[in-house]
Amino acid sequence: MQAPPTSSAPPTAPRRRRRSKAVGVAALAVSLLMAFPTAQSAFGDETAELPGGGDLGPNVLVFDPSTPDIQGKVDEVFKKQESNQFGTDRYALMFKPGTYDNINAQIGFYTSIAGLGLNPDDTTFNGDVTVDAGWFDGNATQNFWRSAENLALNPVSGTNRWAVSQAAPFRRMHVKGGLNLAPDGYGWASGGYIADSKIDGEVGPYSQQQWYTRDSSIGGWGNGVWNMTFSGVEGAPAQSFPEPPYTTLDNTPVSREKPFLYLDGDDYKVFVPAKRTNARGTSWGNGTPQGESIPLDQFYVVKPGATAETINAAVDQGLHLLFTPGVYHVDQTIDIDRADTVALGLGLATIIPDNGVTAIKVGDVDGVKLAGLLIDAGTTNSESLIEVGPEGSSANHADNPTSLQDVFVRVGGAGAGKATTGMVINSNDTIIDHTWLWRADHGDGVGWETNRSDYGLTVNGDNVLATGLFVEHFNKYDVQWNGENGKTIFFQNEKAYDAPNQDAIQNGDIKGYAAYKVADSVTTHEGWGMGSYCYFNVDPTIRQQHGFQAPVKPGVKFHDLLVVSLGGQGQYDHVINNTGSPTSGTDTIPSQVVSFP
Repeated sequence: MQAPPTSSAPPTAPRRRRRSKAVGVAALAVSLLMAFPTAQSAFGDETAELPGGGDLGPNVLVFDPSTPDIQGKVDEVFKKQESNQFGTDRYALMFKPGTYDNINAQIGFYTSIAGLGLNPDDTTFNGDVTVDAGWFDGNATQNFWRSAENLALNPVSGTNRWAVSQAAPFRRMHVKGGLNLAPDGYGWASGGYIADSKIDGEVGPYSQQQWYTRDSSIGGWGNGVWNMTFSGVEGAPAQSFPEPPYTTLDNTPVSREKPFLYLDGDDYKVFVPAKRTNARGTSWGNGTPQGESIPLDQFYVVKPGATAETINAAVDQGLHLLFTPGVYHVDQTIDIDRADTVALGLGLATIIPDNGVTAIKVGDVDGVKLAGLLIDAGTTNSESLIEVGPEGSSANHADNPTSLQDVFVRVGGAGAGKATTGMVINSNDTIIDHTWLWRADHGDGVGWETNRSDYGLTVNGDNVLATGLFVEHFNKYDVQWNGENGKTIFFQNEKAYDAPNQDAIQNGDIKGYAAYKVADSVTTHEGWGMGSYCYFNVDPTIRQQHGFQAPVKPGVKFHDLLVVSLGGQGQYDHVINNTGSPTSGTDTIPSQVVSFP
């Protein structure tokens, strides 16, 4: 394989991703600096009322400007997490309002960094929040599962580096300078997500293959490789797909920002932003943001060792859920059937179903908010890992939809896991805002049948909106959309690398399962800025009939579609249905359809 470019200029052509197994690292002891009251655990006591609030455990580190050796503590976490791709440690680094000088917070796997102000400018770094790819020889295509939120940065060099790929959101950030999305040396990078952020200078994607930016303000945008999509972004480049490959919507039809923990004086609360329609720009730039503040004592603070039975008892009692950083095994489904419940994870809190159960089910109720959670398939096959609304859900939730934000699914990689479908959306009007549903292509427990998962996302509800939809490597359809009036703004997909041969993916008389399939019964559907890529490294002779499949009807519309053959390992015959030219040869020049039909 050709090495990634190392020159000081961006590469002239996109590169495919490489694979490697994660390397273990030594354990780390850290101190917790916070002032939360403590509460006696009620685990195992099914009759006692569960307490709200309490401390957040040892893996939430809370700093203020007077904390000694902040840099040293942040560096210790990074040293442990830099290459810990499939480890079990989780961390949240949280900074009280104030100004912090000479900070360079490097962010590794399963690490979240956030300010604790109500607005990003309440917590300012004269320094950087950095993601680079030194651990992987300058290749950023595996910089997953990390986040930055609610901070203002004055970068030391004038430009902050955030070289990530999937599942690495950059939310509610104010960069008082530029933002570089590529690793040092401009090596490979595979796409990411910005929302509710203000970047005063230019965003430079350089080698980033695809990117989605929503409801933000930017000083400019540097270039595009395959698919750069914007909705509701002040300063976004004009619509120009395919040359350059910019898909630009003036507004986002419906959005609601992710809930977040903050300090109100000395009291910890969770702010739940209000729903916005036809949004443009940040939610926080003009005074106090709109939304609701919920005191921490109205949350059950979930810690490792908690059972699903206890978690469900907390919900039944009327408490919201705040998952502290850790890995949670559940032997029964976490059921959330109360309107407006918030279930928020810190530090990529991870839930694993043990007995083939669905990890989380949400009722057909208004306004549930799931955020900041990784659902990891267990060794016994689950029919689904997340289900929003039971089968046959029919209620109208347009005024107060359920939302999923930074909710990720993984099947395999950390060990053998199986699930028939990653995520099922049955409730109408649901918002899926930034998800990465991933059947692992590397790591442990990986193989065509070893981590079998046929479908990534199935949508049965009507009026469902997906903003920032990343779905990869499922054995059959990555996305199957059965509900009416669905909308997707930005879609990134790779077909399963490890298909053993053409017969293994044959779909009746169709060669391969589409990455994104709209049911024949659907009359209204729309998508913008959507790409599917193939890399059949087991059998490079495989042909995929198309990346997208949809009924040809006046109400079914797609804008700015593309398919790419990575390194010529397999080919697409068409982009959508039988429309669009085939990919060919070893080039990674995409085949594109500007609009359909």
